[in-house]
Amino acid sequence: MVKNIYFISDFHLGVPTYESSRDREKMLCKFLNSIKDDAEEIFLVGDIFDMWFEYKTVVPKGYVRLLGTLAQLSDSGIKISAFTGNHDMWMFGYFEKELNIPVYRHNIEREWEGKKFLIGHGDGLGPGDVGYKFIKKIFASKVCQWFFGWIHPDIGLGVANFFSRRSRIATGTTDAVWLGDTKESLFIYCHEILSREHIDYFVFGHRHLPLQKPVGLNSTYINLGDWVKYFSYAVFDGKTCELKSYS
Repeated sequence: MVKNIYFISDFHLGVPTYESSRDREKMLCKFLNSIKDDAEEIFLVGDIFDMWFEYKTVVPKGYVRLLGTLAQLSDSGIKISAFTGNHDMWMFGYFEKELNIPVYRHNIEREWEGKKFLIGHGDGLGPGDVGYKFIKKIFASKVCQWFFGWIHPDIGLGVANFFSRRSRIATGTTDAVWLGDTKESLFIYCHEILSREHIDYFVFGHRHLPLQKPVGLNSTYINLGDWVKYFSYAVFDGKTCELKSYS
């Protein structure tokens, strides 16, 4: 019997203000410390930060409470995995080296107690959103990263944070409304996967809409919501995976 497996995503630390981000960071650390005794694994499913770029010798200022908490949990033997999101895709080894936390850039499949999971941030999956998929390819290119890496951190991170503070997350204009089964790209993507193989649980972030919904005959789609508005997460206890909220 496994101990609990936790899934949590979309903290977007750094916005909309320093104070509100710090409050969310403290709350997040409190949550992580509250599950340390019964957690076997913790998955951070993308957009941990609203903006992140690792230079060779420089990482963005701040977030010491979260990074310290993750280090303590990792050192205690709890397995932690992280995913890049569309806001923090420029992660190049800091988590692996300093925290012993592997970072995934694509979906992964895991199985516990006979239940098969597909886990990923969720951005760029399914039909549509052609513009974003094109921009993501540019940002993910080694050439783009190489050029950005030559910009002085004060300038590069300053420009990135300027646009970050104008994102929909920062301005509070996200529209977390279910568009319908035939219009939700991630839901359509789940059906596409199920046409090829069985998955018991699809666990995604990105959408900022806490949701647990049947997909197919014996599968469940879970969107983890966020820690900007909902403070939601999912937990698998060895039998079922359920979406919950922390207060």
